[in-house]
Amino acid sequence: MRAFRVAYDGRPFHGFQRQPDVPTVEGRIFDAFRELGVADGKPEGYAAAGRTDAGASAVAQTVAFECPDWLTPAALNSELPASIRAWASAETPAGFHATRDAAFREYVYHWHAPDADLARAEDALARLAGRNDFHNLTPDDEGTVRELDATVRRGGTDGDGYLVFRLRAGGFARQLVRRVVSLVGAVATGDAGVPKVERVLGPEPVEGPAGVAPAPAYPLVLADVAYPELTFSVDGDAAVNARESFESLRVERATGARVADEITARIE
Repeated sequence: MRAFRVAYDGRPFHGFQRQPDVPTVEGRIFDAFRELGVADGKPEGYAAAGRTDAGASAVAQTVAFECPDWLTPAALNSELPASIRAWASAETPAGFHATRDAAFREYVYHWHAPDADLARAEDALARLAGRNDFHNLTPDDEGTVRELDATVRRGGTDGDGYLVFRLRAGGFARQLVRRVVSLVGAVATGDAGVPKVERVLGPEPVEGPAGVAPAPAYPLVLADVAYPELTFSVDGDAAVNARESFESLRVERATGARVADEITARIE
């Protein structure tokens, strides 16, 4: 069995997990398996590190499955769209499972809020760090108790108004990262006070207008998934190809931003 690191731009997809009738990252990976003759659908032993929401992206999504020796990241990329790139792989021990054997997962969220107060964000996030029951920050009914490590910092060096959140845990309940960002963001901008954090962490349900809606998914990146027993080897050609693909995407979006700036500046 071999594990593959997979990066993707999540915006064109309805999430990672395969679904009928809509494009997903996993669906495109399974299509590649079929085209390459690896499997007709899900390969033997297949598992992924986790699911990402519609629009969310990844650097280190990890999929593991039984595959022929010739299947390298570069070979897999030959049947994948440019928005999905495998870039490293590792041989796995017997019984390895990409979901259960992850020591931790780390997400990064780029939040644009020029008026946000970093000190208030740090204070609110510090109260959420550690072991807590996050039942008010997820639609899940089970698995809501998590040990959360989290930091927030200013993004960039040019005063572009971003706060960058880093959240790490052994696993995450659904929407937990996005709702943490939403809650901390509300405190940082003054739309909510610190007492709301304490209330959300309390035992009573907080729902409706008083609840916490998830922040948008597209600024979210699955940045790392740790497997202490694996040593990943970077496929040089695949990594170069992946960087080129995402650099092209960066230029395309930067150009789009400049066009939007031009339009905005000329509307009187």
